[in-house]
Amino acid sequence: MYKELHKQTTFAEIAEMIEPDSHVLDLGCGDGSLLDLLRTTRQVSGIGIDIDEEAVLASMERGLTAVSGDLDQALAHYADRMYDYVILSQTLQVVKRPDHVLEQIVRVGKQAIVSFPNFAYYKVRFGLLFGGHMPKSKILPYEWFDTPNIHLLTINDFKTFCKIRGIEIVKAVYLHGKMKKRRVNAFANILAEEALFVIRKT
Repeated sequence: MYKELHKQTTFAEIAEMIEPDSHVLDLGCGDGSLLDLLRTTRQVSGIGIDIDEEAVLASMERGLTAVSGDLDQALAHYADRMYDYVILSQTLQVVKRPDHVLEQIVRVGKQAIVSFPNFAYYKVRFGLLFGGHMPKSKILPYEWFDTPNIHLLTINDFKTFCKIRGIEIVKAVYLHGKMKKRRVNAFANILAEEALFVIRKT
């Protein structure tokens, strides 16, 4: 139940960031639930890419266009500014080359939307400090040995990366909460469990 409510809140925030009738590319689209929401509420057109073929089939069963692909390589042949938005929701931390993927999404998209779990969240910090084990949270529920997350990062890490690489942060939203997520307005690197950014190449 938590996972579903979390997804709904995150997806609603993403939908608010997107202009109606936009052309969208959703990387790590999963079962297509985000694209389906955007099609219904924002009248977008677009395509999803996921490495999981079962997820691609689930997206297609919703009537969406989706293809199977490795996100570390999938964008190499896409033209510059081909999409209004490229979405990377809860996927940045699982790719092998997040730096390369971020450079690609701001090339292919006029804007890109990125969301990820904040590893500097205070409960994660306390779990490591007092528990002495790889921390877990609602948004990071895995054990160290079975986690798909291979590049965990913090809000400050992401901001620093964007500054170094000449990527503009157009908008940032920080979320926290057990059930329905609420926005965090101060001390986000400590208090936010999840971050969402709209970015573009300067």
